[in-house]
Amino acid sequence: MARTPSKQVEIKLDKNGQRRGGKRKGAGRPKSGARASEKHKKRPKLSAYEPVHVVMRARKGIGSLRTHAIFKAIKEATFTAFAHDERAMGKRDASAATAKVARAFHIVHLSIQRTHIHLIVEASDRMALARGMQAFGISAARHINAALGRRGNVFSDRYFPRVLKTPTQVRNCLAYVLNNWKKHGESVASLRRPWPVDPYSTAAVFDGWKEIDGRRLVVPSGYDGPMVWWPKTWLLSEGWRQRGLIRMEFVPGGDE
Repeated sequence: MARTPSKQVEIKLDKNGQRRGGKRKGAGRPKSGARASEKHKKRPKLSAYEPVHVVMRARKGIGSLRTHAIFKAIKEATFTAFAHDERAMGKRDASAATAKVARAFHIVHLSIQRTHIHLIVEASDRMALARGMQAFGISAARHINAALGRRGNVFSDRYFPRVLKTPTQVRNCLAYVLNNWKKHGESVASLRRPWPVDPYSTAAVFDGWKEIDGRRLVVPSGYDGPMVWWPKTWLLSEGWRQRGLIRMEFVPGGDE
């Protein structure tokens, strides 16, 4: 069969005599809001022995996350995450030499700020982190939308994880997350409340405050915080204490 001769395609120019296509101003995926979403980089490798600091950013237009209604919505999402953990705990990895928990994901601490949420979590591997964050994020968005009477996305399309590998990194992260309200000036606006720590966080159940010698804080009657796990990794339970307890009055600095 004879081959049909190819025909050269004419390159059309625009009205200014320029070629179409290629890199140009305004091309590509647009930014979402004032801050671009997190870059789509490959997630870092994760060991079951290393906790992770995660930041979730709310989309513009949601308003402050530091309200009673949204705090309650996020607290409901921690129940969903806890149920997700319970299901994972019931499954064992038959291929493992030891009775390793399959895809376990634990939220140990969280802090709710006006535009973002900080979490300190433990996960058995990268996939467990992804699935656990998905379960928490979907539930949080659903409950927040219900509380606000709206529809649509609540959080940016990507969360930002940072693996904590040393006792110093874990201690610094705990101090940063649990005292983050001081960085944003929220503690000044809350001086009339009987709270030496952030009520929109898990600081009330933290047992590493220097002022009370590592004991748990006595919280006001009726306070019901998020459902979280006690830490299971050595770094998050004991290792960080080698660097000293954390002061309630510490004010975090630097960029997030």
